[in-house]
Amino acid sequence: MIRTILILLLISSSLLMAHDYHSFAKPEDCALTHAKFDLNIDFENKVISGIAYLSLKKVKNVKEVFIDTKDLDIISVNDISGKALTFELLEKVEFLGRALRIELPNDISEISIRYKTTTKSSALQWLSPEQTKGKKYPFLFTQGQAILSRTWIPVQDSPGIRFTWEANISCDKNLLPVMSGLNPQSKNASGNYHFEMNKPVPAYLIALAVGNLDFKSLGPKTGVYSEPEMLEMSALEFSDLEAMLQAAEALYGEYKWGRYDVIVLPPSFPFGGMENPMLTFATPTILAGDKSLTSLIAHELAHSWSGNLVTNQTWDDFWLNEGFTVYFERRIMESLYGKDYADMLAVLGYQDLIETITDLGNESDDTKLKLNLKGRDADDGMTDIAYEKGCLLLLQLEKMKGRQAFDKFLNEYFNNFAFKSISTEEFLEYISERLALTADELSVMKTWIYQPGLPGEIAIPSSSLFENVDAEIAAFVSGKKEPVQLEVKNWSSHEWLHFLRNLPGNLSLDKVENLDDVFEFTASGNSEIKFAWLMKVIPLGYKKADKAADEFLLSVGRRKFVLPMFKMLAAQPRLKEHAKELYSNARLGYHSVTAQSVDEVFN
Repeated sequence: MIRTILILLLISSSLLMAHDYHSFAKPEDCALTHAKFDLNIDFENKVISGIAYLSLKKVKNVKEVFIDTKDLDIISVNDISGKALTFELLEKVEFLGRALRIELPNDISEISIRYKTTTKSSALQWLSPEQTKGKKYPFLFTQGQAILSRTWIPVQDSPGIRFTWEANISCDKNLLPVMSGLNPQSKNASGNYHFEMNKPVPAYLIALAVGNLDFKSLGPKTGVYSEPEMLEMSALEFSDLEAMLQAAEALYGEYKWGRYDVIVLPPSFPFGGMENPMLTFATPTILAGDKSLTSLIAHELAHSWSGNLVTNQTWDDFWLNEGFTVYFERRIMESLYGKDYADMLAVLGYQDLIETITDLGNESDDTKLKLNLKGRDADDGMTDIAYEKGCLLLLQLEKMKGRQAFDKFLNEYFNNFAFKSISTEEFLEYISERLALTADELSVMKTWIYQPGLPGEIAIPSSSLFENVDAEIAAFVSGKKEPVQLEVKNWSSHEWLHFLRNLPGNLSLDKVENLDDVFEFTASGNSEIKFAWLMKVIPLGYKKADKAADEFLLSVGRRKFVLPMFKMLAAQPRLKEHAKELYSNARLGYHSVTAQSVDEVFN
């Protein structure tokens, strides 16, 4: 008992003192505790302007506070009475922006910052009506992870600094704003809306979307927002959302955020989903028509525990968010759809992991779970290593201790660290105590966390359903079966993905054409299947797919698809110049997160 108390005290103390080198803030001296934003959304000039009111907790005699900003126009800084405070924007630091240093007289703990965004505010994407489904109204959304929130709100932008917030948003009365807090479900006549998040969150989880949005309830605690033209399709695709929430609660305890809604954004959204509290931001590329891609929603829901409730202390500890979430996601899918379904997800994830390790190099430091991103963009750590290697480590722990004991541990973990941020080292201290790890077991964990690549002995995921797919691949490649003879009835998207990924790289064009004639992959409306097909056949010289790739890249902004496809096109001598021209046309439609990644392909 005494050892447990000492460990918890150690963890509690270190949570306050950890340093994040991706932030200018010095929370040990002065930390943000609450923020209020009064903001106007100006679509004509593509500017957000207004005032950020910041409440601070400071150590006695501290005379200054440091706020993270990047590409913001800081107009004035005042105390709560309106008196001007002395401030300066310090020298620009690559990736991080500029620290806003504000002098604080002894009695000042509340300040206001009047500011506006600029054309370089990279969290924001302003879409013209033509870039939306309805083609009638403009659209705006933000993407804050990892360190982009500072480009639209002046805050202490570190995952280790949590604060409550509220916002007053003014916009065109024809549009509806929604945020990562308690949301309206319909437009009002004034165009003025109030939002609150009364639970402490890090800055990267503050998000805003504004557009012609409608809402449809999916259950007592769940619903979906989208443009009216996509609402019914979205509601059908996410009809299991309430069941997902119930399955998650049955596994790891009460959902502590109130509501759980999803907003389907325009296709330029750079990620599959973003786990903004109470309102997951999602790409329309998961609307497959058969619910086959909704494991992504289970993933974002799982973040309500792993990531949002218990958060990585710094971006070097990113695996604590994503490894836990992938593990939890697959437990939700197993609960709802069975072990065979979850096994397919695990195999596909393992394939992604091996591809990432091969791409980075087996000895690369970037294949470690605990990263060292000092001096680099925090976004560099957001690879399949954190997601899939992290999940594999948790599966090792489950195997060591048994699922029942591991589930009990996870419930305690989420409760003990609720609304806190934690480092890898603190996690190791805690799990070693709670699961009574032996020296050998702890050594295994440290090897997974601190060494590159994968340990020599791991349980490679397998799927009985994929064994059937492998048999069909072999029959097709050997010539024993023509495409029309393949036994593919009732295959899910996951089985088709495994099929396409594992076709040989020297497949003849005749066989490619035969497959396409029967299954129409080039014209597929399923984004995952279409992407896998195009990535496989364009290097084989299947020119029919070239135009489809152009159309795909001009209509989808999800980085998972866009970056590898442009890499592949640029590597084809016959398509390299065309790819460069295509990117110059497509780039304006991408969020900065996607564009900055693809820029490196052509620079």
